[in-house]
Amino acid sequence: MSNLYELVNVSKVYKNEGKEFEALKNINLSIKEGEIFGIIGMSGAGKSTLVRTLNRLEEVSEGRVEFEGRNLKDLSRKDLRKLRQKISMIFQGFNLLNQRTVIKNVEQPLRIAGINKSERRQIARNMLKVVELSDKEKAFPQRLSGGQKQRVAIARALASDPKVLLCDEATSALDPKITNEILDLLKKINDERKLTIVIITHEMSVIEKICDRVAIIDEGRLAEIGDVKEVFRNPKSAAAKKLVFPANPFSPSDSKGRLARIVFDGTKASVPFIADLVEKTGQKVNILSANTKSVGGIGYGQMVIELPAEEENQRIIKEFFTKGGLTITEVN
Repeated sequence: MSNLYELVNVSKVYKNEGKEFEALKNINLSIKEGEIFGIIGMSGAGKSTLVRTLNRLEEVSEGRVEFEGRNLKDLSRKDLRKLRQKISMIFQGFNLLNQRTVIKNVEQPLRIAGINKSERRQIARNMLKVVELSDKEKAFPQRLSGGQKQRVAIARALASDPKVLLCDEATSALDPKITNEILDLLKKINDERKLTIVIITHEMSVIEKICDRVAIIDEGRLAEIGDVKEVFRNPKSAAAKKLVFPANPFSPSDSKGRLARIVFDGTKASVPFIADLVEKTGQKVNILSANTKSVGGIGYGQMVIELPAEEENQRIIKEFFTKGGLTITEVN
């Protein structure tokens, strides 16, 4: 799988009234063709600035952003306009034209590109079929739900047959059920069209659901990058741990007690690990917090437990979960 994007020593400095703010600090990463790549960070981390450098909506202060081997900074305005036809973007706010029907919204990039009316109408109808909104082509955006508006925005983004789709907090305004539907749609589009998708979000659940790899941005720096499963299973940076691990308000009930986190990452949801622990080892643990879920019969999530005070019992419990294919680490 070849690299579609290559970012080398990318920095971005904003200047305002004689003051400087460094939004991005020496970012180095690559995005592979055909993958779903997530960029996550807390509010103000710099992730939206980063994604806007990918289509040169933001000029980098230092370093270079290469797309298909070409440095975006070297492109003329004409070449940049042509290249942007390969890079579509969807936003949290949908950005639809309220005075135009759904199908005319989808036709908009084709109209700008000079495609004739009959051809752009056919393309727009095909894109509405992809997002399952063929029956809404004559409707106006104000008559649509939030999820339907985002589907129209996706159809519009696909109309120019791009190589990459940039999604800037595209599900943040949607409820969890609709968010899952939009993410399922994006995954389907990625599978069927081999479209590279870059997702900007502050929600780890979005990353877990559909991304192949993830970059974690913290105060403008790249804190960590890797396969989603590995980052979820064993986050190394403080920023990653803060995003991956939910806050645990509890302390051990015994001064010698220890807290441990069990990560469920692709295990069978039907396996009763805690019950098996008691039955097979005689050991008991106190469950302090958990956010596990079943996706298609597969268990994902994590659980914080209190281990007993005796070191030998702690060893037995850790060994039991490790042999069961779970990741268990102590929590400070």
